Amino acid sequence: MKMTLGNMFLVYGLTAIVFFIIDLFWLGVVAKGLYDRYIGGLLRDQVNWVAAVLFYVIYIGGIQLFVLVPALQDSSSILRAALMGGLLGFFAYSTFDLTSLALIRNWPVTVTVIDIIWGTLLTGSTAAVVVWLARTVLKLGQTIRRTTWMNNWNPY
Repeated sequence: MKMTLGNMFLVYGLTAIVFFIIDLFWLGVVAKGLYDRYIGGLLRDQVNWVAAVLFYVIYIGGIQLFVLVPALQDSSSILRAALMGGLLGFFAYSTFDLTSLALIRNWPVTVTVIDIIWGTLLTGSTAAVVVWLARTVLKLGQTIRRTTWMNNWNPY
């Protein structure tokens, strides 16, 4: 299935909504105080909103480009979308957290481990939910193939 420009915008918006809901639940409820406790001395008094918005715009675009569009175009299973999203999250969050661990004095290993796990779960679950919603609500993509996702392996 080819994605139209309009569908691309719909999927992007849907991804942003799902990502924000899950991430805000993490930051505001589950991990509330975690980052203050471990890296509070490194945090700004006020969030740099330009940088934060740029991260979300770019990262959500990456999820769409590398996971969602391929999943919807080739009718990948939701499990495969979750796996590919999880891998993208693992690579992206590992890049930040391991670089921080390597370069920032007293950067806690605990934050590195928790954040990498979180990035993996966040991106994988976002991808799975968006693929499911795109197929069931927006009616995008074809019917899921009855073969396993490993058959004809091609991540693109």
